[in-house]
Amino acid sequence: MDDRVLVVGGGIAGLAVARALHRHGIPTVVSERLASPPHQGLAVNLPGNAVHALTALGMADDLTGLGVPIRRREYRNARGRLLFSVNESEFWGEAATPRCVRRSDLIDRLGRGLPAGTVRPDCQVTSVRPTSLGVEVGLAGAATESHPFVVGADGVRSTVRRAVSGEKALGTALLSAASWRFMAPNPGVDCWTVWSGAQGTFLLIPVDAHEVYGYASATRGGPVDADPEWLRASFARFPDPVPHVLTTVLAETSSLYHSPVEEVRIGRWTQGRVVLIGDAAHATAPVWAQGAALAVEDALVLAELLATHQDWSQIGPEYERRRRPRVTHVQAMTDRFSRAAGLPTWFRDAILPFVGPRSYRETYRPLQPPVVA
Repeated sequence: MDDRVLVVGGGIAGLAVARALHRHGIPTVVSERLASPPHQGLAVNLPGNAVHALTALGMADDLTGLGVPIRRREYRNARGRLLFSVNESEFWGEAATPRCVRRSDLIDRLGRGLPAGTVRPDCQVTSVRPTSLGVEVGLAGAATESHPFVVGADGVRSTVRRAVSGEKALGTALLSAASWRFMAPNPGVDCWTVWSGAQGTFLLIPVDAHEVYGYASATRGGPVDADPEWLRASFARFPDPVPHVLTTVLAETSSLYHSPVEEVRIGRWTQGRVVLIGDAAHATAPVWAQGAALAVEDALVLAELLATHQDWSQIGPEYERRRRPRVTHVQAMTDRFSRAAGLPTWFRDAILPFVGPRSYRETYRPLQPPVVA
């Protein structure tokens, strides 16, 4: 038997848990099905709890050099009127001020903390079978391996999840069936800014003075066509800088990335010595930007349990006990926001100045305490 913990998936979740395990001195290997990282060139928004979690991974200095701090949020309607704003630096504190960073940069920094050879690219796991002594893993090409523990960090369409749960896992998000994501020249946006109308929502977040990360989706569960012209039809009448950004990205559609917005809600994340983390366990619509945050928190908690428990077959229930409440809270607040976004526009715009700041506080306040000191 290979004595290393096997992590399936080399994205943010997989590299985070590999790094956390390495910090505890636990031998680890990461199997990544792709031969090289996908060239998406997108960004990721890191709320304060994500900053706390990455700091606990020893990445405080790395974060300082990535992206820009996001000190303020602005919620605007389709005519550009400011409905409310949030001072994020004041809410989270300077040390945990949210940041928007390029995904490729974050993955690069996570990987730098690992010993050479930890990540095996072009290595696809095809099956996972818990046994009395460990976990038997099938690899593409008919090879098999045995490991003492397997972490499923392989995303929304997880192979490992099939070994843990027979439940139907994937569901369409309440807010929107799909989304468009992109990077674009920064038109002068200096904070997290969203414009929302009856048919859709358009978000821009600065990554630096030169570039913004953009996200566009429908509201009320509406369709988001895979034809980029959907963006023009939905947002061309929004105020500047939205039309300016649209003109830029639609002139070069290869920079646009269209994907379904799918959620994973299952009753079990563990079976024996197999544990799911991140999107493989609990993918949630990105309303509160918790995908990376919850994944890194999962990694910290799981690594701590593996380091402090001798019987790894009993870790699963304790992992779920510690992680379920936080994840369930995020899912509930995501549903609440998604239903509110589907209200008649005139009513939504009238109440958001009052309920918006409260919703922000009620969502993020339970996430302020770090999961691992």
